[in-house]
Amino acid sequence: MKSTLFAAALAMTATGALAAPEKFVLDPSHSQVVFSYEHLGFSTTYNMFSGFEGEIMFDQEDPANSSVSVSIPVMSLFTGWEKRFGHLMSGDFFGATEGDMITFKSTGIEVTGDDEAIITGDLTINGITKSVQLEAELNKSGQHPMAGKAWAGFDAETEIKRSDFGLGAMAPAVSDELEVHISIEAGAAE
Repeated sequence: MKSTLFAAALAMTATGALAAPEKFVLDPSHSQVVFSYEHLGFSTTYNMFSGFEGEIMFDQEDPANSSVSVSIPVMSLFTGWEKRFGHLMSGDFFGATEGDMITFKSTGIEVTGDDEAIITGDLTINGITKSVQLEAELNKSGQHPMAGKAWAGFDAETEIKRSDFGLGAMAPAVSDELEVHISIEAGAAE
């Protein structure tokens, strides 16, 4: 969720200056958010969100004025085990119903290196909003060989406490800290 903005910024740098922000949209088929947690000290459990939507508005002349927003359907969670999915959707955790979303909206961007940035934004889960920082790294930017337009890909990571979002059941036996890894692609909007 974090660095779509940074990757787009670098992609635009490679294609020339712009007079106004340009819109990029996430490629839902090549964007994932994977989170993991320790289970009773015996193992690390991985889960994934994929197929979500988002957009980046990139200001070439002033990247600090750029923005990113992402919406992830809660029920798109992939756990690899149906009973775990059911438990995570239950009142113990998400209490999810169709249409519930996890959202991220950037509030600032700080470029920290040639291909790195910190994206700060508001993460909303279960109706609770907290500020988070994403450490982002550009993987590649340029012309997509099949889509025929500007494209960018990046990885990002952060750590959040699930109890901050009303998801603290079974902590600390099941770790409260979630390691979050993001890999996304975004293309110039039509």
